[in-house]
Amino acid sequence: MEEKKSSRVSDIGAWAMNIFSSIGLIMANKQLMSPTGFDFAFATTLTGLHFSVTAFVGLVSNAAGYSASKHIPLWELVWFSIVANVSITGMNLSLMLNSVGFYQISKLSMIPVVCVMEWFLHGKHYSREVKMAVMVVVVGVGVCTVTDVNVNAKGFLSACVAVLSSSLQQISIGSLQKKYSVGSFELLSKTAPIQALSLLVTGPFIDYFLSGKLISNYALSPGGIFFILVSCSLAVFCNVSQYLCIGRFSAVSFQVLGHMKTVCVLTLGWILFDSEMTLKNIIGMALAVAGMVVYSWAVEAEKQTRTKFIPASKGNFSEGDMRFLTEEKEETPLIKDVELGQSKV
Repeated sequence: MEEKKSSRVSDIGAWAMNIFSSIGLIMANKQLMSPTGFDFAFATTLTGLHFSVTAFVGLVSNAAGYSASKHIPLWELVWFSIVANVSITGMNLSLMLNSVGFYQISKLSMIPVVCVMEWFLHGKHYSREVKMAVMVVVVGVGVCTVTDVNVNAKGFLSACVAVLSSSLQQISIGSLQKKYSVGSFELLSKTAPIQALSLLVTGPFIDYFLSGKLISNYALSPGGIFFILVSCSLAVFCNVSQYLCIGRFSAVSFQVLGHMKTVCVLTLGWILFDSEMTLKNIIGMALAVAGMVVYSWAVEAEKQTRTKFIPASKGNFSEGDMRFLTEEKEETPLIKDVELGQSKV
């Protein structure tokens, strides 16, 4: 019972870190990149700086002995980094080429795409309650975020690439952690240097294509430097918590509960920046929150179903035996959307 309570506290802590760091990062980037702020229109290069700081933190952590370094084949790290970088570039292109409404729809489509990819790649199945909850979340977030919807061929293609690569990246995070028995921070510290190097090399060219501006012509100010440092610091917590959440739960759970950030951002925009809050927004947010509550209940119900298949005499089994039993059950139709990834963070 004590172990279960501790695990639940850790779960809540992981989600809280992800939500607060993501919201803080959005707010800092809004000030940094807005034309009314510091007009730093170099999103891809900024992401490269984020991963550079994350890689440095990982290097220091390994050198100080706070985290262990396990072997992961270089080709898998490079492949993962390519998928992750295509995801980042695709999302930026999609935002540039599409209307905000279609961009939001493409982001919402990631939930069903992740479900289909996990079914195709890992044979994972979902209960009727989970499917209904996912639909309620998608509809709710769609109601409160989607406005104008204009589609063109280039924008549609970039959105498809962004959604597929982002979904594959999030599934791969959990898969690599399980495959090589590494913690979330260990995996992040191995992928971050590759992503940082590639994004810092290609980022200025991608940003020039997206914005028509050269980063070499940007005039840095003390305020701009401050917000870049704040953005990079928050990105470390955001990256770590993303890997931690996916490792502890699943890519689908991360997507569903991650929309809580959308609700929080809309609410904070209304409170802090005088953004308009319409009845449509309120209804959409209420639907999204209701969907998240139902989803959490459905996943918890599936956890209870799982415990019926694990022997009550748990003390007679080693940790390795229990992991084996859990992994075996995940391959049966009764075990749906729950992953018990272990993390050393």
